[in-house]
This record gives sequence, structure tokens and C-alpha cells, in this order.
Amino acid sequence: MSEIKPCPKCGSQFAYPMDLLMICPECNHEWNPNEEVAEEETGLVVKDSNGNRLQDGDSVVVIKNLPVKGSPQPIKAGTKVKNIRLVDGDHNIDCKIDGFGSMALKSEFVKKA
Repeated sequence: MSEIKPCPKCGSQFAYPMDLLMICPECNHEWNPNEEVAEEETGLVVKDSNGNRLQDGDSVVVIKNLPVKGSPQPIKAGTKVKNIRLVDGDHNIDCKIDGFGSMALKSEFVKKA
């Protein structure tokens, strides 16, 4: 008999098999124990407008004109932003944009370069 592994989401030791899946009674998470987990669910997951996963240090391109408070001109669509940092919150990208300085952007308005 094989050893039952704990739930990858909550760590519960009470997971049980049902057909091909494992079920956690504490958090109701279901997973296939035969498949390797490709992505760690413990970290911050930020996706761009196309659904691509972003990471710290990536370069992104702004997909629409974004107005900036206190500035007469917006950030133009097509502006490339290098070396982003991911943060938790509503505006989940911190970056520096030439001509504007430090800025916080929403990931839904950028695509991975």
C-alpha cells in the first residue's frame, strides 16, 4: 500500500483517494497524485492581459493609453517597461517608466514582452 501524501493546498493529513483523484476533507481541494505539480500555489500569481504568468524582472508592454494623475500626458500604448516587481494589491506591478518615474500598474493593462 502506498503512503498517502498530505494535501498540497492546506497540508492536511486526512486526504483520501476517490477514483483517480485525491480529496481533502478540510479544504475540499482535489488533485491527481500521479501528476507533478508544475506551479507552486504558495507564491503570488500575477497574469497579464493575455493570461501569461508574470515574474519579477520581466519586461512588459502597456496595451492602452493610461492617464497619470498630475501629468498632462498619458503613458502611451506600446510603452515598454523593463524589470518589473510584483506586489500584492490592486496595482500589482511596481516599475520605473522613463519620463514618469516610479509607477504602480495593474496587470490587466500590460502584456508580456
